[in-house]
Formats: sequence, C-alpha cells, structure tokens
Amino acid sequence: MIGYIGRRLLAVVPIVLLATLVTFALIHISPVDPAEAYLTAAHIYPTEEVLAQKRHEFGLDQPLIVQYVHTLGRLVQLDFGTSYLTNQPVWEEIVSRFPATAELALSSILLSIVVSVPLGIAAAVYRNSWIDMLSRIIAYLGASIPQFWLGYLLIFFFAVKLDWLPVEGRGDWTNLVLPTITLSLVLIALYTRLLRASMLDQMQATYVQYGRMRGLHERTIMLRHVLKMALMPLISSIGMNVGRLLTGTIIVEQVFSWPGLGRYFVEAIFNRDIPVIQCYVLLAACLFIICNLLVDLIQLWMDPRISLKGQTEQ
Repeated sequence: MIGYIGRRLLAVVPIVLLATLVTFALIHISPVDPAEAYLTAAHIYPTEEVLAQKRHEFGLDQPLIVQYVHTLGRLVQLDFGTSYLTNQPVWEEIVSRFPATAELALSSILLSIVVSVPLGIAAAVYRNSWIDMLSRIIAYLGASIPQFWLGYLLIFFFAVKLDWLPVEGRGDWTNLVLPTITLSLVLIALYTRLLRASMLDQMQATYVQYGRMRGLHERTIMLRHVLKMALMPLISSIGMNVGRLLTGTIIVEQVFSWPGLGRYFVEAIFNRDIPVIQCYVLLAACLFIICNLLVDLIQLWMDPRISLKGQTEQ
C-alpha cells in the first residue's frame, strides 16, 4: 500500500510540469500580445517603442526555453506576476478570493451528499416505489434546468417576492442559501442516480446472495457491504466535482455576484489580464490533480485490493 501511494505521489510531478508547459504554450500561441494587453489595461497607447520596452521588461524577447525556465522559477516561489488591471500581485488576489469559492463549493457538496445518499439508497432498496419515482423526478429536473435560470428563479421568489433572503454578495449564512441550492440541484440529481445504479448492480453480486444464505440481516448486507462498494463511483464523481467547484462556478458566481475565483477569471478574460488567466489555468489543473489523488487514496483505504491490482498489472 505504501508503495502504491508513493507511485501515485511521484506521478503527480510530471503531470504538474506538463500543466505548466501547456499553460505556457497557450499564452504564447494566443494572438494576444502580453505587452500590448498590459498597455491597453493601463490606458497607454501602444507605440512600437513602448511595446519593445515592455517586451524586454517581460522577457518576451528571450528564447522560449529561457522564458519557460524563468517561468518555472517564479512558479516555485508562487510568483505569478502582477495583474494588468489592478497592479496587485496575482497570487495575493487569488488567495483573497479562494475562501469565498471554497465556502460555496463545500456547502454545495455537503448539501448534495446529505440529500442524495439517503435518497439513492432508498431508491435502490425500494425500487419502483414512490421514493424511486421521486428520485427520478429530481434527476430529471436537475439535468434539465439550466443553473442560471434556476438562480434567477430562486432570486425572484425568495429574494424579490418573499424578501426572505439577500439577492447577492457574500455575508452571513443567508447569502449562501440560494447559490448553494442552485449548485446542488444538478449534483443531487447526478449522485442520486449514480448511487442507485451502483447499488442495484452490487445487489446482484454473488457475495450478497452468499451473505443471505449465511443468515446475515438484510440491513447489515446493505449498509456494511453493498453500500461500501456502491460508494466507489460516487466518490470518484464527488472528487471531480470538488475540483470543478474549487476553481470557481462562473455562472452561479456571476448570477449572485459572489466574489469568488470564477467571477475573477471572467473579468480577467474580458480585460485580457494574462497573468491572472495563466495563474487560474495552472491552479485549476493542480486542484484537479490533487482531488484525483485524494479520491484514489480514499478508494484505496476503502478497498485495499486496488493496490494489489496495480501491482498485478505491472
């Protein structure tokens, strides 16, 4: 098991390097000149002399391999440059906005798990019952309703008509209710159907029939054996969604004026703020890598046979 964890940790290093290389390449393939973008954001007319000066200042007149090595050196020190728009260090702005995004992401994940796990278990155990039909309706609504439309609908009823909850911004827990519900509906739909399908598949396995033959209680079989194995694909899906949510939910943050990474990234795109875009893309890649690694470790803890399979494959 320790060897498997070590191999997975070592595999992260080349993936992160590849992410830095792709991010670096995207910036240089883009038709946007970083020097010109900086001057435009600073409201300075981009003459040839000024452009040449800024390109030299940014190191853009050096060979690409030299620029990439310098970029890696800055990234190791968490130096992503200065925002063209605000003239503030990009990393400090990212760090200041990350708690808002993390708060919204974790609340959405927790709400979706609290609702979908019991509902998915009940839908599988009581197949074709009214609970199963309810889970299908929720799944249909979650997959059909666009998040921006749901967000505006919740604002109209609970903020404008009933005046129960605030419309926008980040404050106390009341500001978190509407965006959390907006994000959670599609996750509840996904997790409920995924858990239901996984449990139904596990209920047909041989070990379930063997447990019943041994006289084990049905609740013991379901909760201690079937549910444990059925949670594996659900954990994988949660890990992917955590990575996506931690990088900012662009639509929901725009609808509710939530001061998170997604909204910050949209503003950077509109203003061609290249250091912010570069930092965001690399941060998103790293967060997905970390989430996938944590999912693998959790699944290994739940099912140690995973490491044995990895050794067998080698």
